[in-house]
Amino acid sequence: MTTARTTGNLSQTEAAARTAALDIHSYNLHLDLSQAAQASEFNVRSTIRLVTSDPEFFVDYLGNSVEEVLVNGKAVDGGFDGARIYLTGVPVGEEVTVEIAGTSAYSRTGQGLHRMEDTADGNVYLYSHLEPSDARRIFPCIDQPDLKAVFHTTMVAPAGWAMLSNQPEMTRAEHDGAVTVDFAPTPKLSTYLTSFAAGPYVSKHKTWTSQDGAVTSELGAWARASMAEYLDDEILELTAQGMDFFHENYGYPYPWGKYDSIFVPEYNLGAMENPGLVTFTERYLFRSHATRPQRTGRANTILHEMSHMWFGDLVTPRWWDDLWLKESFAEFMGADASIHATEYQEAWTAFAGTRKNWAYTQDQLPTTHPIKAEIPDVDAARQNFDGITYAKGAAVLKQLVHYIGRENFYAGARDYFQKHAFSAATFEDLLEALKKHTDRDLDAWADAWLRTSGPDTLTPVIEDGTLYIDAEAADTLRPHRLTVSFYSAGLELVESRDVDLTGEPRTEVGTAAGPLVVLNDGDHTYAKVRFDEQSLGILRKQLSKIEDELTRAVVWTALWQATRDGEWPAREYVGTVLDHAAAETDPGLMTTAFANAQYAVAHYLDTDADRAHFADALWDLLQAAEPGSDAQLILARAAITALGATPDASGAERLRTVLNGGIGKLRLDPDVRWAVFAALAARDATTDAELDAELERDNTLTGVAAHLGARHAFPERKRAAFDLVREPGKHSNAQVDALIDAFHAPHGDRDAFAGEFFEVLDALWAEHPIEIGNRLVRGLYPETPETLERTDKVLAGDIPGALRRVLLECQDGLARTLRVKNSHAQ
Repeated sequence: MTTARTTGNLSQTEAAARTAALDIHSYNLHLDLSQAAQASEFNVRSTIRLVTSDPEFFVDYLGNSVEEVLVNGKAVDGGFDGARIYLTGVPVGEEVTVEIAGTSAYSRTGQGLHRMEDTADGNVYLYSHLEPSDARRIFPCIDQPDLKAVFHTTMVAPAGWAMLSNQPEMTRAEHDGAVTVDFAPTPKLSTYLTSFAAGPYVSKHKTWTSQDGAVTSELGAWARASMAEYLDDEILELTAQGMDFFHENYGYPYPWGKYDSIFVPEYNLGAMENPGLVTFTERYLFRSHATRPQRTGRANTILHEMSHMWFGDLVTPRWWDDLWLKESFAEFMGADASIHATEYQEAWTAFAGTRKNWAYTQDQLPTTHPIKAEIPDVDAARQNFDGITYAKGAAVLKQLVHYIGRENFYAGARDYFQKHAFSAATFEDLLEALKKHTDRDLDAWADAWLRTSGPDTLTPVIEDGTLYIDAEAADTLRPHRLTVSFYSAGLELVESRDVDLTGEPRTEVGTAAGPLVVLNDGDHTYAKVRFDEQSLGILRKQLSKIEDELTRAVVWTALWQATRDGEWPAREYVGTVLDHAAAETDPGLMTTAFANAQYAVAHYLDTDADRAHFADALWDLLQAAEPGSDAQLILARAAITALGATPDASGAERLRTVLNGGIGKLRLDPDVRWAVFAALAARDATTDAELDAELERDNTLTGVAAHLGARHAFPERKRAAFDLVREPGKHSNAQVDALIDAFHAPHGDRDAFAGEFFEVLDALWAEHPIEIGNRLVRGLYPETPETLERTDKVLAGDIPGALRRVLLECQDGLARTLRVKNSHAQ
């Protein structure tokens, strides 16, 4: 029963019909991975026990073929179209057993069951990623979040391999060079949260016991053998600290038994909250020197995923329109738990200075949507793992906590877990739980914040010594509870006031108590904030003198948003970064400021003179940086990129100085060395032989991808990069990213491919999985003025909804760039 591939994009209407008809009791899964070291596919048998009120329904399966379909042990002719198995005449009103045997494909794109071969030692590793609907790539199932079931899993793999799933293994039997492992049954679980890994992984372990002695869990951290040395002790330490925090604050014992964290290569995202087996990108194993912001980010991600064990796993959104119910909460909890349970007290500073920029950027696109979004189908859900669902949602929750009080917020969460444990719930269910702990009008709050889109813009206006706040909205003006601070000309705090904005266009605050006015000090609300001219002048000269790092984060973000909006000259922003960012005591704010300045130079200024000035200034700052410090590494990374782009011949010479150890105490770790080689290649200042020698020095999976990128970063190799990256199934997702980076390397003529991009656009989308297609369209999208009109012509046609969204966002980004670049402010 093999057919042509279709996507089987599940609609909300179809999902609701199955919800009404089906009650899934359990799955018995048998995955035969014994030939994984050589094969490109594997055999699977999925046995589903269910009760249906409809004799006709379909089972999801994106397998290569279906060999057998049995209903209550009797063979039936289940129609298989490459994405769905259609069943008819199924007995109703009684428990039915549906047994399906199929052949599934290993993935190279991070979806389904990903297979990779480690170039360092030849070992093969498998791991899964299934959100939002890729369990069907591994086994036949009813792949939607609300139809939970108990899972009984058996896996067969080569002898000597570790095998992992959501629950601990119960039995292990060796036979004919293979091992069969039976895992303990799970509690009721959504299909997208099932998790599988197999290979010669190595691990560290720690036993965690709650402070009240009520719960004990075995904590594990896993990595492939060639990366085992980078499994540092802090990973399990942070995991244990998080378990303490959530056990105390959530009031519901950790419900999943063991807690394994597995760090995997070629991963599409940062992490995934599979209960009992959380998956993390291998980038969180630091084989090169990690700055404080990198460690802060890892801590935040560990705690974000742990929060999901309750928000998302214990209580799951009924459909993807409530995706924010888990992601916004986990984003908030990652920061809140970092501050209250770990040494990383700067979590809210990192959020205000970095993550909120993601939210503001996403929320100003034509594809913006309310936090509680309309999600008609699964492909639309894939597009909504975005800055609104994560960062804006978390910012709004921070406003809610400020609005109703932290203790009331956690009390409502505890009630929510108790009432809806191991089931699916909606936003209305959560709102009902929160209402019991506050007198605030949460219905009005929800309407204002969760069902509208776009950021409000708050601007200070001083008239006759009185401060007013003017509010503008893309949608509907919202209520805000925020802090307004006044500073002296010497940047000393004079006064802070809590202010309630009730949704009026102008609010009187009172007498301006100082020449510098900072709206939303402390970052309690979600809004773009502006500065009056006097405040801008003070900040331009003295920003680094502000003592509080969270205040500086608010200021840096506001200045960048004003620059993106064309309301503050890009050269003023870049100058402010060069004058003040190197003095930042928070390395995260420093990293973001230099990255934004780099973007402004490349896109908004885009002149040889600006590129040369920026590179020279960064080189001088690098010489002055404290040897061996985070600041030195941050400046080195920024300088390497700028030196690759500068038109001056000194760029190559200075890159060689870095590579030859000429920057005191700067560690020449692999990421630094590959960044230098990529920059040299972009300048046509290295050779293939030198790059090959570097690969011999770093013949790792990461090194292979970096080498591929560097080999194609030469100016004359844009054609090779453009052609190679488009070959379906040829490269892993990490290699696709490396080739796209090479295509965007400075120098060489990318504009020459503008016309061809539109000729191959249909194939880009049709011939690749949606995650890779998304990368390719965004990564190869031309940056010429003519592209705007050509995109309009494509959008006027009949194209998939997900592709339409990607093109709209690309077009809007280009239009903004051209608008800012050409504005009179420059």
